[in-house]
Amino acid sequence: MTPLSPLLQLSFRRAHLVSGLILFAYVISHFCNHMAGLVSLDAMTYGLHLNGSIWRAAPGRELLYGALLVHIGLALWSIYRRRSLRMSRAELLQMLMGLSVPFLAAQHVVNSRIGELMFNSALDYPWWVLTLWVLKPMNGLVQAALLLVVWLHACLGFNFWLKLKPWFPKVSLALFALAILIPALALLGFAEAGRAVAVLAQNPDWVAAVKQTAAVPLPEQQARLLDIRNALWAGMLLLIALTLCARKVRWLILSHKGVIAITYPNGQRVAVLPGTSILEASRQAGIAHASICGGRGRCSTCRVLVVGTPDLLDLPSAGELQVLRRVGAAPNIRLACQCRPLGNVWVAPLLPATATASDGFARSARLQGEEREMTILFVDIRGFTQLVEHKLPYDVVFLLNRYFLEMGTAIESAGGRIDKFIGDGVMALFGVDNDSPSACRQALNAARKMSQRLVEFNDALAADLPEPLRIGIGIHAGLAIVGEMGFKSMLSLTAVGDTVNTASRLEALCKTYACELVVSQDLADRARVDLSAFGHHEIEIRGRQVPMAIRTIASARDLPGLTEFEK
Repeated sequence: MTPLSPLLQLSFRRAHLVSGLILFAYVISHFCNHMAGLVSLDAMTYGLHLNGSIWRAAPGRELLYGALLVHIGLALWSIYRRRSLRMSRAELLQMLMGLSVPFLAAQHVVNSRIGELMFNSALDYPWWVLTLWVLKPMNGLVQAALLLVVWLHACLGFNFWLKLKPWFPKVSLALFALAILIPALALLGFAEAGRAVAVLAQNPDWVAAVKQTAAVPLPEQQARLLDIRNALWAGMLLLIALTLCARKVRWLILSHKGVIAITYPNGQRVAVLPGTSILEASRQAGIAHASICGGRGRCSTCRVLVVGTPDLLDLPSAGELQVLRRVGAAPNIRLACQCRPLGNVWVAPLLPATATASDGFARSARLQGEEREMTILFVDIRGFTQLVEHKLPYDVVFLLNRYFLEMGTAIESAGGRIDKFIGDGVMALFGVDNDSPSACRQALNAARKMSQRLVEFNDALAADLPEPLRIGIGIHAGLAIVGEMGFKSMLSLTAVGDTVNTASRLEALCKTYACELVVSQDLADRARVDLSAFGHHEIEIRGRQVPMAIRTIASARDLPGLTEFEK
């Protein structure tokens, strides 16, 4: 049993979305009609006639019923196509509410549409409100439940779809307010109309006039309508039963062909039937796996690295390829919800199970990880432990925060990016958004500014310091791996590699050479800056086969300004 063709998969998803939007438009118009009850019963009747001119005449009628049939059919198909019915709570809630809608709506559809066609009844809002509010209030509760179930089902669907848009966080609160306000106003409108009708219903002549105008079906006609409703219920139950039976038959057929193994980084192997998606395999085994869009192939948060023979993987659909291109994924990256292996594969989820919708937005290559020319700067306070050993904790924190403010301001004003604070040290990156020569010049300028601000810092806190603070700065440039690294809220852009380690060692050499700044000659050459006036040394760097040439500068304030660098 081969998976659907990629083109057919994309067509089904689009049909599901379009049919859902058509039905949502109908629901909105229905809710607006209910809201008119806040004005008057006549306003509701006018709204009903207006809605009728849209949805009871061609082409609105064909669009509505066609969308309804397509949406129900695709919902059953999605249940059949799933290899596992394990899903998130939000997905399960949406599915159960969607399946309950035909049962809740059957009575209303039969009485309003089928009764009109069969018996020429013309049930208007006064009659509906009289029936649901006064004569059969239990039916009114069912109708209210129908409205809320349909609305919540639609809102969940929109949430799965829209929260993947980059602009969604900016409007999410407004949309949430509308999601509460619209059904609330609709129910209030119906309740207001109900109270008005309850007063009018005390007059028997008014009730008789409403029944005559509505051409209410006779008892035997109502019995036929009830039979039709029961037949619709039975038909829907039969379709659900057939879908579940088809799943069982498929399982029996595939189980005779054997199972495949999907292996995860921790060594866990999950045995599944061929054609099971990787996301379904994760859920079947209870492995936490991100999937913000509910397995609809839109968010990319479930993406995995797949290792296996290419002919054991189904081809990605046009929709999956579009999502993968959006995040700049490599060829061996697939969406776990769409990839259905036909043989044994090894997979590694690329995002944590706690990934959010923003992780599925388009991201630059550097955020995902790339090797590029970077300039790394380390700065550390000399003798800090002895300096603060007799100070109160509050004074130490105050001193460090003031110091970090000065150093951070100097770095950022020169064009650098603070990577992290390590004790009393700082690591900064240059070259994230520009070329290597510019980054090298910016780092040198940052060192000069840091030295200048340190003098001002020492002057301002002279009364609180037993001696002026001294710093050591090390700068080196070269290839480094840059990307977002960390965990949960601690995820940030950083760099790793030999260039970072070398810059840290150069900063430590400030103690050896009793200077404020040590830079590699390679950095000076990249920056096209003449540092021949400063000390020159050849040093051994662990892991390097040849000595490294460095420049030692007693005070970084002796460096030329940025404008001189750019000549």
